[in-house]
Amino acid sequence: MGAIVVATEQRLSTTVLVIGTGGAGLRAAIELAEAGVDVLAVGKRPKEDTHTSLAAGGINAALATMDPEDTWQQHAADTLKESYLLGDPRTAEIVTRGAALGIDDLERYGMAFAREEDGRISQRFFGAHKFRRTAFAGDYTGLEIQRTLIRRANQLDIPVLDNVYITRLLVDDGAVFGAYGFGLADGRRYLVHADAVILAAGGHTRIWRRTSSRRDENTGDSFRLAAEAGARLRDPELVQFHPSGIIEPENAAGTLVSEAARGEGGILRNALGERYMNRYDPVRMELSTRDRVALASYTEIKEGRGTPNGGVWLDVSHLPRQTIMNRLPRVYQTLLDLQMLDITRDPIEVAPTAHYSMGGVWVRPEDHSTDVRGLYAIGEASSGLHGANRLGGNSLIELLVYGRITGQAAAAYSESLTAQPRSAAAVAQARAEVDDLLAADGPENVRALQRAVRNTMTEHAGVVRDEEGLRTGLAELDAIEKRMENVGVHPDIAGFQDLAHAFDLKSSALAARATLEAALERRETRGCHNRSDYPDMDPALQVNLVWSPTDGITREPIGPVPDEIAALMEDVSADGKLVE
Repeated sequence: MGAIVVATEQRLSTTVLVIGTGGAGLRAAIELAEAGVDVLAVGKRPKEDTHTSLAAGGINAALATMDPEDTWQQHAADTLKESYLLGDPRTAEIVTRGAALGIDDLERYGMAFAREEDGRISQRFFGAHKFRRTAFAGDYTGLEIQRTLIRRANQLDIPVLDNVYITRLLVDDGAVFGAYGFGLADGRRYLVHADAVILAAGGHTRIWRRTSSRRDENTGDSFRLAAEAGARLRDPELVQFHPSGIIEPENAAGTLVSEAARGEGGILRNALGERYMNRYDPVRMELSTRDRVALASYTEIKEGRGTPNGGVWLDVSHLPRQTIMNRLPRVYQTLLDLQMLDITRDPIEVAPTAHYSMGGVWVRPEDHSTDVRGLYAIGEASSGLHGANRLGGNSLIELLVYGRITGQAAAAYSESLTAQPRSAAAVAQARAEVDDLLAADGPENVRALQRAVRNTMTEHAGVVRDEEGLRTGLAELDAIEKRMENVGVHPDIAGFQDLAHAFDLKSSALAARATLEAALERRETRGCHNRSDYPDMDPALQVNLVWSPTDGITREPIGPVPDEIAALMEDVSADGKLVE
């Protein structure tokens, strides 16, 4: 291993530990700090560079600034309908009722929303919304939200540890008491004691080869941390594939071309030059729902009508140059930077890309608490709102609503404790896990195994799945897990990235297993989940599939939809709407 000095261990103590410094984590930390509660936020990447900052489209709330007849009940109805009846009605009600307050919070922190001339917040259509209820800031909404939350966190002097990797949650007798981790630069260990822990460390879309997540984010960290602590996962098989991720360059494969490109009039063509959406949705064409466009493009590619690189063409070059520069500035700049491609002249080569984990850690709708006392999960790490298809713009509002609620719940939980249980054995186990990996000197390369997981998931659990492929995927995963016993981990002068990759690999393997097993169990086609061997929806599977490493899969019924919301769940026209 060379002359690497064993790093020191720093012990920290806080009332609430927040893991993840994206929109969800920061909003929870702000809620705690404003209430005068001691909080520490930890992230494995710099807080200015979290996944939230990539969200382009907008944030939903029934503000009724543009359409006075809009209500939170209609927003809830649209959300549940789009979830293919797998979303939790109670969660949908909490988010849609709390949405306006979420927007108020952002305004209070100084967020600059796009506005109408009379000062009202502008709202635009997104697909499957009955009314205009998506507020935005250009096509940089997520980045603006992240900046706003960072600014507020700085005002409140919230301590944030960037570049610290959490490896394990510390649990004693079913209650969390902190977490263990290390610094990515120097390998320094961190033992953090906390009364409550809020997990906001994202989803698992990086376990596919093409993904809108960047390298080393959304590797399933939340899933592994929660599952190893004794929590369960809900609907891990329900993953949204975005229709338009770029294919090249390899290191940016999956980077999104915003669906605003289709919303502004972009056209999809196969390698033969055919505008193929008329075969799949002749009414809505390119403005069809995300799951349908992704399936259409996947089918064209699979049946041999794709480009040589395995994609399709998305063309906006027929639009006026001014429209492109004004309405799609980020798309224009991204393609110029990554491919030297001028989209005002040439079409973009795209393919479906893993985009959003709609399943996640099992939580209660009221406060997003988990099976582990004192442990909460929010944002893409959690589950309950989106079911089998996420309504565009709902992910950002969910962060704000549950960030606030969970911050309050964690503070109340801490207040209720008469003592903080700790376990020397749990701490020793966390230390040993890191020590063992650092001492690992086997022949297997961690990066190569990560690639193997991604290849397996792409091949056997992509946009379309079937029994044979999923079983093959599980067999391949067994073999990969066997090879993981012989990895070599080699930190070097540049830092402890290799150790982080080894933990990312553990997370990816656990998330892949949960996804494959749940996808095998869901023998139907519903929303984002396409089974070629079970092409129809099965009413018996209108349930959530809950997975744990010890018990496998159990089926959990979904509560009834309140009458006032059920009455509004009608088919929503997509004419003239952007499907994001």
